[in-house]
Amino acid sequence: MTYSTPRRRRMRQVRRLAAAATRPAMWRGGVVVPATWWDGHPNFGDDLTPWLLPEYGIAPVHRVAAKARLAGVGSILEFLPEDFAGAIWGSGLMYGRPHPLPHAEVLAVRGHLTRELIGAPEDVALGDPGILVARRRERPKARWDVALVPHGHHRSHEPFMSMADSVDLRVHVVNVHQPAARVVREIASAEAVVTTSLHGLVTADAYGIPATWTMLEPPLSGGPFKFHDYESVISPGSSRFTGFDAGRGLAGLLEGASIARRQNVERACDDLERAIARLRDVLPDLPRFPGGAFGVLSGRG
Repeated sequence: MTYSTPRRRRMRQVRRLAAAATRPAMWRGGVVVPATWWDGHPNFGDDLTPWLLPEYGIAPVHRVAAKARLAGVGSILEFLPEDFAGAIWGSGLMYGRPHPLPHAEVLAVRGHLTRELIGAPEDVALGDPGILVARRRERPKARWDVALVPHGHHRSHEPFMSMADSVDLRVHVVNVHQPAARVVREIASAEAVVTTSLHGLVTADAYGIPATWTMLEPPLSGGPFKFHDYESVISPGSSRFTGFDAGRGLAGLLEGASIARRQNVERACDDLERAIARLRDVLPDLPRFPGGAFGVLSGRG
């Protein structure tokens, strides 16, 4: 069976709800919401939606965009129809093109660029919800000098992957096709991060780890837009992009690594948490957990 068969999808839904039931917030007035995020293959950035939301008393059940009432983490807003009337929390666009969503309840979006292109209010909360991971899990003891975090498209990029063989540094290659909790722990266990995955950068920033991002072939869909969108909030006016140069190797990339300004990280975290606390106000008819989970699972919620 493949990852996306109906049986596999349903099994994931049940496991996610079981995991949500272990979070204390779910038993203090928790709710269930039909939500959308990319679930076409295993990827930790997309797995952040079902991992983080139960910490705030919200159990998301995956739905296609047209049937969802909440859009979560990731570059997924192009999937939402123009008449989408649900809530948006920290989502972003993939491409730098207008995609108005005039009927959406915009709690938060990833960055200034997405905000402008969907027509959200100027005072909307900004930030990628992945920045919240350090508020939910403590940083483990450092195990590696550097974490290389290749996007799934780049795991076969030999010059990049060969940097793991550095004789002077303890280098760990992070496989992003794992559950969020495991990938976050691996990234947080490094002293520096070099990434082609946006959420590799976001996780590093959450824990105050020096980081830089680069671009490789094949190019990601949308190019660097999502990185620039995110950095418009966390490092406005500057970027930690470092061009890839195989001749300069890992040392050359690490020269571009720096720590995100803590004030900006904490502001984004505060704004995102205040935003998700409003979900019950903008969607007051959400079913209660755990009973409501059965209705949503069956497609009635």
